[in-house]
Amino acid sequence: MKQLCLGTAVLVTALIGAPVLGYAQDVDVGRLEYVDSCAVCHGDRGKGDGPLAASLKKSPIDLTKIQKNKIGLFPFDRLYEVIDGRKVVGAHGSREMPVWGDQYIGQAVGSTGGFGITPKDRESFVRGRIIALIGYIYTLQVK
Repeated sequence: MKQLCLGTAVLVTALIGAPVLGYAQDVDVGRLEYVDSCAVCHGDRGKGDGPLAASLKKSPIDLTKIQKNKIGLFPFDRLYEVIDGRKVVGAHGSREMPVWGDQYIGQAVGSTGGFGITPKDRESFVRGRIIALIGYIYTLQVK
């Protein structure tokens, strides 16, 4: 009898959760991240023409040409370092772009109230957000 109840509970949970899971797959987390964190400077299409671009000391780069400027290679590691901001990149010079790694850590802690979240959980949360964002930036590349 316990197995039947457990099986029924699993089936009901699966049926209730199915539409939610289908919807979640339709969400482009990288695009949402880009719109929320990058578009204000880099523009909706990544051309460097966002609403704040004119007020910056240094113009934001055209994100659509990253791969083209690297002879067809998409510099995933380099983008990760720039977005994360926690790794010093000597040739980069002064830091014009905000450090999103610190912001994402704050969001990871804030989403749980700081309770029960380990340093490894925070790191996974930050890594997932950055990887999704880089994945979206890859879709902006000109061919």
